Amino acid sequence: MNEPITIQVVIYRESDGYVAQCLNVDIASEGDSEEEARANLREALELYFDEPTSDAAIAVVDGAHVEELTLKSA
Repeated sequence: MNEPITIQVVIYRESDGYVAQCLNVDIASEGDSEEEARANLREALELYFDEPTSDAAIAVVDGAHVEELTLKSA
């Protein structure tokens, strides 16, 4: 990785552990604690961006944005 990339991550509790899910790229990881889930996700992302398989992988991050959706019950 040559340039720093800012990645948005959500971390949440699931059953007996934690899930760290990237919002910019379809990558997630888990751990027994928030810190472990975050560290595992960081490692997965570093491997993912170390040797991208195509330019499309990076384009997903460049063009990503966060939106809020409001759902009304039926």
